Order: sequence, then C-alpha cells, then structure tokens
Amino acid sequence: MFDFLRKQFVDVIEWLEQPGDLAWRVPFADHEIQHGAQLTVREGQIAAFLNEGTLADYFGPGLHTLDTANLPLLTNLMNWDKGFKSPFKSDVVFFSLKEQAGLKWGTAQPITVRDVELGALRLRAFGSYSFKLNEVAPFVSRVLGTLPGVTATSLEPQLRAAIQTAIATALGSSGVPFLDLAANQQALSDRIKLEVDKAFAQWGLSCLSFYVESISLPDEVQAHLDKASSMRVLGDLGNYTRFQAAEALGDAASNDGGMAGIGAGMAAATALGGAMAQGLGAAAAPAEDPIAVIEKLHKLVTIGALSQAEFDAKKAELLGRIR
Repeated sequence: MFDFLRKQFVDVIEWLEQPGDLAWRVPFADHEIQHGAQLTVREGQIAAFLNEGTLADYFGPGLHTLDTANLPLLTNLMNWDKGFKSPFKSDVVFFSLKEQAGLKWGTAQPITVRDVELGALRLRAFGSYSFKLNEVAPFVSRVLGTLPGVTATSLEPQLRAAIQTAIATALGSSGVPFLDLAANQQALSDRIKLEVDKAFAQWGLSCLSFYVESISLPDEVQAHLDKASSMRVLGDLGNYTRFQAAEALGDAASNDGGMAGIGAGMAAATALGGAMAQGLGAAAAPAEDPIAVIEKLHKLVTIGALSQAEFDAKKAELLGRIR
C-alpha cells in the first residue's frame, strides 16, 4: 500500500548531478510516471525516455509537463489515445553533457615503436585528457544498458585502454625521432587526440582535449643515452685536456701569487697535458709508471685544476694496471 501511494505523488522529476556523473536512471516504482508530472532539465543535461530499451523522446533544458501531447513518439510506441490519463510506464534517464576534465592517462606497459634513429624503443608516456557525451544512442546501447547510472570513474579503464592503442598507432606512424619528440609535443598531442576521438566515438563520446606531458625511455636505455650525450659534450679528449689546462691558468692568475701563480699554472698545465695523455692512453706519449702519474694528478687536485671525482676515477684505472 505504501509503494502504491508513494508512486501516485511522484510529480517532480529532476537530477542534481555530482562531478563525474554521466547518466542516471530515475528509480520510479514499477516504472510508472504520473500523467502531468513536471520534468526539470538543467543546463548541460538532457532527459531521455526509453520504452523497453528503445529511445523515444528527448527533453532539453527547461521545465516540461509530461502528457501524451509532448511525448509523441512514446505515445505512438504505447498505442495511447491523446486523452489517456493513467500513469504510463517508461524509463527516464538523465544524461550530463558537461565536459569531464582533469582525467589522467598513462601507459600501463611500455609501447614498442621503431625509431628512425635509435631503432626499436620501448616508450612510456603519461598526460591528461577530457571528454564529453556527444551522442546518446550509442552511449545507451553500448555503455548504459540496464545500469542504474554511469560515472566517468567507471568508464576510465576502457577509455585508458583505447588511449593506449591510439598512442601506439600515433607514435608508430609519426616518423618523428625520439630525440625530436620534445620539440614536436604539441603536434604529437594533436595526432593522438585524433586517434582517441575515433576510438571514443564508438561509445558516443568525444575527446575535447588531450595532452602528452611526458614520454620516457626505460631506465637502462636512458642511462646509455646519457653516456652517449656526455661523450658528445666532451668531444675530442685533446681539446678537453687543453680546456682544463686553460681553466687552471685562469684560476692561477686570479690568485694572490700574481706572476708566480701564472708560472705555477703554466707548470700545472704542462703537467696536466702530460698526465691526462698518460692517464687516458694517448698513443703518442711514452709509457710512464702509474704511481708517478697518480702523484702528478694529485698535484693537479691540490691546485684545483682537477676535480676530486676525476682524480678518483683515474686513480682507480691506473691502479688496475698494476699487476
């Protein structure tokens, strides 16, 4: 008796959605809606009437009075007369058309691509995106079904899977070397967005924004790339040695020793050239006792011409030569 009385007074239908809500099915008792009920649809929403799973009538923002006159499709489906006054059975579903923003995506597993310069690479990436409901019909048939509601959170796993596939397609066909991706990040984001939008369309969704925030290599590959970059920065070892010697001269000249400092710096430069050539295995220099080379390198440390880290590295290398 209570349920019967309650459904007789359901005369105001509205939805106060929460952030992340995409759809909500109004829980009517026995799916009966009273003739003359008031339907309130707010901005950014749309209300749809479903008859046995078939989309019938839609209502946009505004206040609507429900009767057979403004439910022509539903009336036709139910074979009602225009003067029908009894409660009619139907599902009413509210849909949010607002942008769902601030969502994060990331590659659960590295994506293997063929780079034009570095060969096969396994890349990881992450960023952000936003989407909105664009078409109700495919969303109802492929997502909502008989569910009481749908949220962005519940959709995220399948959206991220679609994004990962789109990223693999976009990266594999971009032809942009990994080392140039940073300079082409906006173009890459736009390319991936096109692929993501195609994937989202099957669920009646559209991708409004898509951003690639970072693309990275596996740690071991990144370490090798850093080593190669360091070697390119150092360049020719002879030039590096002369640069270090010039730095030592400048430091010595700025000391209080004046000309004496310059003399010491010149001596240091000479010693540095010989010691570095010995330590780095220059072919033109004669072999020298490793202990003597270490002593020379130590003197360079004391005058600031050689860093402690460089000295320790060369010392370990030279001591390894002693049998």
